[in-house]
Amino acid sequence: MTHILHRSANAKMPVAVGGKGIELFDQTGKAYIDASGGAAVSCLGHGHPDVIAALHRQIDKLAYAHTGFFTTEVAEQLADRLVETAPEGIDHVYLVSGGSEAIEAALKMARQYFVEKGEPQRRHIIARRQSYHGNTLGALATGGNEWRRAQFRPLLIETHHIDPCYAYRWQKAGESDAEYAARAAQQLEDKILELGPDTVIAFVAETVVGATSGAVPPVADYFKRIRAICDRYGVLLILDEVMCGMGRTGTLHACEQDDIAPDLMAIAKGLGGGYQPVGATLLSGKIFEAFSKGSGFFQHGHTYMGHPMAAAAGLAVQDVLRRDHLLDNVVAMGGHLQRRLEERFANHHHVGDIRGRGLFRGMELVSEVDSKKPFAPELKINAAVKREAMARGLMVYPMGGTIDGVNGDHVLIAPPFIVNREQIDTIVERLGDAVDAAVASVK
Repeated sequence: MTHILHRSANAKMPVAVGGKGIELFDQTGKAYIDASGGAAVSCLGHGHPDVIAALHRQIDKLAYAHTGFFTTEVAEQLADRLVETAPEGIDHVYLVSGGSEAIEAALKMARQYFVEKGEPQRRHIIARRQSYHGNTLGALATGGNEWRRAQFRPLLIETHHIDPCYAYRWQKAGESDAEYAARAAQQLEDKILELGPDTVIAFVAETVVGATSGAVPPVADYFKRIRAICDRYGVLLILDEVMCGMGRTGTLHACEQDDIAPDLMAIAKGLGGGYQPVGATLLSGKIFEAFSKGSGFFQHGHTYMGHPMAAAAGLAVQDVLRRDHLLDNVVAMGGHLQRRLEERFANHHHVGDIRGRGLFRGMELVSEVDSKKPFAPELKINAAVKREAMARGLMVYPMGGTIDGVNGDHVLIAPPFIVNREQIDTIVERLGDAVDAAVASVK
């Protein structure tokens, strides 16, 4: 009997006892290819000697110092690195313990920015349906996944949502990518005008949508249009790159491929590669200046923010990414993964779409390809895929509710950046067998 409240209260979990490279091992000795990086976390795989050595050096020096009293060399070094490689205009870093904390901090920064500027009437947050921004109450309120929000709705702050840029489901027949991008982005301007331009704080979006929809990328100039709309009305743009950032899509920041820069950005997961809990909110100079020249402080904080061990992990991971040119491998292996998925599932009766960027790929599962009709939710095809994949020694990240929080299923694939061609081939082979077995089991 376990005394842990697991994600599923009645789950019987295998016990992980070790890991090396792209594999994890349970207590029976069984190996699992970690083709999802956990939840797109383990960018360097498991047991990387350079990161482990950096953590040993840091704990021998200093494990913890409260940021109300001290800064530390390693936290300053990580912040310097993150600013050095950040999108244009970003010049400060707020170090936290994970993605939900990073989003909470960004929301509070956005609100306080306008208070400092003398615009306290700004109170509205706009995000997108089928987004996921974390499980703390502010982040959950901002996210647009109805299944996650439903039972906690009475506790959530008021937020507003527009449609996602989700071409597979919402692009009309005969509509070009540019036309669809313009139509999808226009919803933001319409919502700002509906609420009143001087009442909106920020628009929050995942650059490439992760867990809730399965690696859905924007099309054409969607984010350039979004950036222009935010600028037109003085609304802050908050990008959530907790899952899709820090190299996962082939550039350090996913928004580099859309040629835009946010006012605030949340990063985590791949920042520390799972070696320590670490995240960060990156903020632009104008936001820091408002705090610096205004009240002089940011009214927020956590006990473990800027933790030296977490900072050491983040810095070590960034060092390895740069030294080993791993973003080049993300691009090369991401292309190979897309090709192999397309080859394996090209004529599959139940794979409707294969999408994503870099080593961040998703497959949408459907009961009928031509109509795009989803499987009935009660079949839980996503859970069947996970079960069959685990039985074959493969970890992928399937989810349900892809379309609207209830209907639809997808599989997210996000292997470590160190993966090679042969390992990609094995991942796709095992995934193909798992999908076939899962479909057979629910028919």
